[in-house]
Amino acid sequence: MIDHVRDLASVRDATERLLTAAAKLDNASVAEPSRLPGWSRGHVLAHLARNADALVNVLAGRPMYSSAEVRDTDIERDAPRPLDVQLTDVRESAARFQDTGAEPADWSRTVELRNGVTDSASRVPFRRWVEVELHHVDLGIGYELEDLPEEFVEREIAFLADRFSGHPDVPPTRITDHARAWSTGRAAEDGFDITVTGPAPDLLGWLSGRRDGSALSTSGGPLPALPPL
Repeated sequence: MIDHVRDLASVRDATERLLTAAAKLDNASVAEPSRLPGWSRGHVLAHLARNADALVNVLAGRPMYSSAEVRDTDIERDAPRPLDVQLTDVRESAARFQDTGAEPADWSRTVELRNGVTDSASRVPFRRWVEVELHHVDLGIGYELEDLPEEFVEREIAFLADRFSGHPDVPPTRITDHARAWSTGRAAEDGFDITVTGPAPDLLGWLSGRRDGSALSTSGGPLPALPPL
């Protein structure tokens, strides 16, 4: 069962880790490229702030973003800001998200995110946790996939594997770190076509598009090409 209260606490802790690490930057390094193509570190920080407000909208029953164009424009507008403004925005927007999460609510209700995607309200804190942890890695400031909490890595692998389940372009695939296993891709009629094996951080990197999968081993065929998230 999803524990949204525990996930909100994990979001708070992850946000503090990110803010503490990012506070060591300066204005010049905020303007430098992040690990996300076309985005500076300022873009990543601006996105994190606007995403927190967008998820407040989701929990309040409002559209996540008024439009895709507004989302992109807001990030571009906020990306060039100096470090102190960026950190204040991330901190204050994170507090708004936490305050909304602390309000009495029916956490079993269905909410709508972007592009018509729906989910249980109880999973929204985990979605925010994903944003904070993975974008901390994307900043390229010394926090790597290997530094992510083990619980987070396991849950995010399961979440992404489920996201690709049933996808016609992904063969029936078993994913394992030797200790745990997940499945993804088309339904397996006669067993899995391919097994992908490797350390959990590398599996997460491959599934999330943050590593090319070269550190993974496969049997039954080549490493499947995954569609964009």
